[in-house]
Amino acid sequence: MPNPNTPFHPIIYVRGYAMTAEEIEETTADPFCGFNLGSTVFRAVPDKKRPPRKFIFQSPVVRLASDFKYENVYQNGCDILDEEWETDATGKPTGNQLSSRSIIIFRYYDQASMMLGTGKTPPIEDFARQLGELILRVRELVCKNPANGVGEEDFRCYLVAHSMGGLVCRAFLQNPANDPRKASRYVDKFFTYATPHNGIDMAGVNVPKWFGVDDINNFNRQRMSQYLGLAALKNKLPDDRVDWLPENRFSPDRVFCMVGTNRMDYEVAMGLSRTFAGHGSDGLVKIDNATLRGLKSNGQPGQPCAKAFAYRSHSGHYGIVNSEEAYQNLTRFLFGDVRADIWLDIADIRLPVEVQKQQDAGKQINALYQFEILASPRGKLWYLTRRTAVEDSVACMSHANWLASPKENGSLYVSSVFLANRAKVNPNRATLAYCLSLNVRVPDYEVEKKLWINEHYEGSYLFRNQILVELAPPATPGAKWKINYAWQGTSLNRETTELDAKALRTGKVEVKIPLPSDGMTLPRVEGQLRFVVSAWNPDAEMEE
Repeated sequence: MPNPNTPFHPIIYVRGYAMTAEEIEETTADPFCGFNLGSTVFRAVPDKKRPPRKFIFQSPVVRLASDFKYENVYQNGCDILDEEWETDATGKPTGNQLSSRSIIIFRYYDQASMMLGTGKTPPIEDFARQLGELILRVRELVCKNPANGVGEEDFRCYLVAHSMGGLVCRAFLQNPANDPRKASRYVDKFFTYATPHNGIDMAGVNVPKWFGVDDINNFNRQRMSQYLGLAALKNKLPDDRVDWLPENRFSPDRVFCMVGTNRMDYEVAMGLSRTFAGHGSDGLVKIDNATLRGLKSNGQPGQPCAKAFAYRSHSGHYGIVNSEEAYQNLTRFLFGDVRADIWLDIADIRLPVEVQKQQDAGKQINALYQFEILASPRGKLWYLTRRTAVEDSVACMSHANWLASPKENGSLYVSSVFLANRAKVNPNRATLAYCLSLNVRVPDYEVEKKLWINEHYEGSYLFRNQILVELAPPATPGAKWKINYAWQGTSLNRETTELDAKALRTGKVEVKIPLPSDGMTLPRVEGQLRFVVSAWNPDAEMEE
């Protein structure tokens, strides 16, 4: 029978990398391993004479408790892995029971601590196997509590991981050798904050395999391919990257990658980390290395995992875990009602007249098109995803690649948006809505590798507009989705244009919205936004 607690399953948090012995001791001294850190963010107000408005984020642990009634598992100083959690020193039952709405911290660094363990850090494969044992322990306790009403085969949990914690989870989920008891089948969804899914590059070079000091080689791609179970698939991999998730092990549809884009707030090593990580990073992890994609059994690229971007650093009080943006993506992914995957399909690119003449004459033409994407739900003061050129987080496409294969290289997956009924500003409204900003910056055109500066204006746009999208899921089984939209242009318009939603074999629906164009201006881009929409958590009975 279905789990009656859906979608409120236990959340297992897996923290990130602790490099030094001191950091390991600090981690083990914290009951929530950093998941309890919050932040205070300042927001400007229209009246410059007034002080800035504070925006306080209390931490994921506090918010999950206050918003969704989640509980921590610590009782009388004991964790669920401690013998004293269920029975006291005399053998008498404590009466402790585990709720389905529990937050469990995977304290895998305890054994590496001089205070609680041996002082030696085990290999990441050991952490992965221990994660499987923890899941089975949580399953045992949840099913033992009659108030949950959960059978052993219906038990499910969520993995939420920061940084290297995401690699520990992947080593468990996708490498059978690290899951001997097949506990991965009980994982319903997997969320990562700033995980280096394709390793860590410093000054453009992947950290070397031989650099085993403080286990930094865990971020070397050759070493990663071993513990992620990809070494055996080497001949099938499309390239030497390791940000692949075998679809026969875990569905990429159930994975979300939260990506940080602000390197300047990352103060580790007195700022040296952000210097060597460089532009297009969160101060440690390159944006291009922070997402995942499915891998089909034949070795071909599969479905990209959901992703969103926030102008946050890798960690710290202004880090990605301690942000409203990431929290909203996390809770909508875990508990939301509607999912929309956003694609941008470029049908044609029209060059400036002079550059087009050079291309017609057989000259080599190139340019890097930068696509800015920002999405915000109705009535909220933050973005669910934010990709801008000034923050080095844009989606990019080169003119040469587009010419070589317009259909393949001109289709860009830019982000996913999850919406939740419980978060509506007006609970009586039947629809969910968000605003999507799409900007295409004028590139630096090159002719025979030389910069073309005639008629170039820095900071200009080929396309710049906003679109409001309003969605109403089917009210009854078999009914149709109702999806309306309106391009904003120069004023705030209502979503009055209805779309014909095409049903896909996956059970999702697809809608296409052409980019508005006068067909005369040069240069310009032509194409469409494509939304793949589906009900999310369809079996859930959501509550306000």
